[in-house]
Amino acid sequence: MRTFGVEEEFLLINPLLLCPEAAADAVLLAAGSSGLMRECKQEQIETGTEPQVSLTALSADIRRQRATADEAAARIGVRIAALATSPTETSTELSADPRYLKMQDRFGLTLRDQLTCGCHVHVAVESDEEGVAILDRIRVWLPVLSALSTNSPFWKSEDSGYASYRTQAWSRWPTAGVYEVFGSAAAYHDLVETLIASEVPIDRGQIYFDARLSARHPTVEVRVADVCLRADDAVLQAALARALVETAAREWTHGVAPIPMPAAQLRLAA
Repeated sequence: MRTFGVEEEFLLINPLLLCPEAAADAVLLAAGSSGLMRECKQEQIETGTEPQVSLTALSADIRRQRATADEAAARIGVRIAALATSPTETSTELSADPRYLKMQDRFGLTLRDQLTCGCHVHVAVESDEEGVAILDRIRVWLPVLSALSTNSPFWKSEDSGYASYRTQAWSRWPTAGVYEVFGSAAAYHDLVETLIASEVPIDRGQIYFDARLSARHPTVEVRVADVCLRADDAVLQAALARALVETAAREWTHGVAPIPMPAAQLRLAA
């Protein structure tokens, strides 16, 4: 059974005013060595599970990580909120990191507006070749995972008309969204190198495909889901993502070609 894990991003909310609060640095200090991670905005925080094999263990880890983040937030007077966008309009504060400052300089309003929280599922793969074969075969199903996770109907105090406005806001990044069939690991890496050479994305971390090879782990990273309100729904996302990865790997092994659906059509599905 393939190992899998989940990264979740959360808003930091003032429990009295019910609006995001720039408190990430203080929360990280309160959390100590718990493994919480900084995001680009001070109004959010990220958690990450350990690689797990069973759904039961992953569920327990997700709940433990959520509790750890909320306890650290509560120590400095805020709480975490599992919402993929803020229901209320708010100004945001950039985290003090040279990478984020460079992104601010290059992307302007796109970054200043950016306050979205996703759920990223990592599933182990044996090689880049297997990983890209999987990416080619799961792409047609990613809009379904997105639809199952929708948790961001509001944007700047308005009903956006979308169940997941995070998907709309995130699509403003030039490398975000659906992708064509790559065909091989070499073709995948060539495209990434071409994108980096364009000097639009500042680094490989900004290759925001809906699913990608992780730059840090030997995994396929499925990135389409909103952060889920309930831990059970995050577990479901992980279970479905792993099932898709395993099915795609078996199809590749048996010579089943990817479904040749154009990216333009997948954008409509998304």
